[in-house]
Amino acid sequence: MKREEELFIFGLGYSAGHYAASRAGDWRAISASVRSRAKRDALRAQGLRAFALEDEADAQPLLDALARCAAVLVSAPPGEAGDPILARFRDALLQSPALTRIVYLSTIGVYGDHDGAWIDESATPRPSNARSRWRLAAEAEWLALAETRGARAHVLRLAGIYGPGQNALANLKAGTAKRIVKPGQVFNRIHVEDIARAIDAAFVYEGASAAWNVSDDEPAAPQDVVAFAADLLGVAPPPDIDFATADLSPMARSFYSECKRVSNRALKERLGVRLAFPTYREALRALLAQGEGR
Repeated sequence: MKREEELFIFGLGYSAGHYAASRAGDWRAISASVRSRAKRDALRAQGLRAFALEDEADAQPLLDALARCAAVLVSAPPGEAGDPILARFRDALLQSPALTRIVYLSTIGVYGDHDGAWIDESATPRPSNARSRWRLAAEAEWLALAETRGARAHVLRLAGIYGPGQNALANLKAGTAKRIVKPGQVFNRIHVEDIARAIDAAFVYEGASAAWNVSDDEPAAPQDVVAFAADLLGVAPPPDIDFATADLSPMARSFYSECKRVSNRALKERLGVRLAFPTYREALRALLAQGEGR
């Protein structure tokens, strides 16, 4: 159903970009901020109302668009100095005549390591790296801004994101897929379309502001996902690589320092999200049908 409201998106990366493209007809209008003029121009060529944060000429038109929007989706990441969107637009958001709802895209990384145990939103966040600490601080700031503004805010803590062009099938085709084996290690995942469904549900949810885990039904070992994708393609999977001796970047290695199984029960039962892809198996079969990995 088309909303007679406008949406503003801060940061148009993979997840927010999918949302803007797939839900373009669901809003009266969608506007978005991006960092560079080049990306702005490319998005405008696709018909999206985009503004470049680095272009002073876009500053007032951006503020005008923001003032018309009832809903804001925040996908821009924070840094060591804090949340760059709040640093620049806090006053505009607080003074907006239209704003009623905010959705902030965060990460399950804020929970830190739980030794493979199942956790839900009641788990106390204990981020183990700087990026996740910045995220947790930004969550609190956005929730506080919404409370001050009298708006609703929902934090979506996303699991590992995949979808078209960013999946095990594409990695196998590119020759970059690896089967890193660390006994007991599992990762949580979520397809980009199910992120879009969670965003939709958060915007219409009438309950109090909250944080929600956005993950599929089955945390799984990363090597199992690659093996399943290889089987779908009818190719031999890459050989096992022992995590202890694997050639990984510091960031990639840091992902393996945390292990948890994230429950999505609240997402489905309270927020009302029906997952398009409950596990990686349904998702990879659908991606294969769309030509991924060919």
